[in-house]
Amino acid sequence: MSHIRLHNLAVTYGEHKALRDITLDIPDRQITAIIGPSGCGKTTLLKSMNRLTDLQEGIAVQGEVLIDGVNIYDADADVLALRKKVGFMSQQPYPLPMSIYDNVAFGPGSMVCRMRKPSD
Repeated sequence: MSHIRLHNLAVTYGEHKALRDITLDIPDRQITAIIGPSGCGKTTLLKSMNRLTDLQEGIAVQGEVLIDGVNIYDADADVLALRKKVGFMSQQPYPLPMSIYDNVAFGPGSMVCRMRKPSD
């Protein structure tokens, strides 16, 4: 069974179609490589899997992205829970629209430890 399923996914930046009718099943507990030349849509595809495309203006997403059978683009989808479940590591820093502290502390099972100065 597929852990992630893309069905007719299309992403446009204004008039530019970055992704067109992508249908893909990514199985659970398997390694999947997304390769291609610069500018072919790899990063856009990955951003669409945790809705980082929502943070940019002028982007339209059509189709479905199902993770564990749930469409992440449904109106009632919990975007914060999704981003904890589906991580994204970019070559360039890509902070979420939160405070710096919250961006650093964000993540599954994240713990914030406070360092104490040893007493003299």
